[in-house]
Amino acid sequence: MAAAAAAIRDAGPVAGRRTLWTGTPEIYFAKAIDNSRLVKVEDPRRNREMKQFVTALACLFLFVFLYAWQHFKAIEYGYQIESAKQELGALTEMSRALKLEDASLRDPERIDVMARRMGLVPPEPGQVIRMDGAAAEASSPVMASASPITVMAGQ
Repeated sequence: MAAAAAAIRDAGPVAGRRTLWTGTPEIYFAKAIDNSRLVKVEDPRRNREMKQFVTALACLFLFVFLYAWQHFKAIEYGYQIESAKQELGALTEMSRALKLEDASLRDPERIDVMARRMGLVPPEPGQVIRMDGAAAEASSPVMASASPITVMAGQ
């Protein structure tokens, strides 16, 4: 046997190489098997085990699904909270800027300077009639009344 192995090793890759005889050939016979008369017997123990396995697998899937859903919702709510915080900060800054602008626009000195540039002068005594003062004095409802107007000609 060692001599045959040495001969194969020495021969190398030869185009017309012959295989060695290793013994009796294996012979396969085809045999038709008819299982049509076999009847499957129901095993109640196996059925119960399979139902328990499927129930446990369904519960496990449900718990994993609920955990994943809760986790992703928590992440989504975190993003929404951060977005709302940024929006609140921007709106707070805008509110502060608008209050500052309102205060600067209501400044009496600025209004006075602008009025003088337009050629306006301070009112003379008797030209200003305060409407809010009369309404504040009367605590009861005011009834409308008509008073006669006299027109004098020639003045």
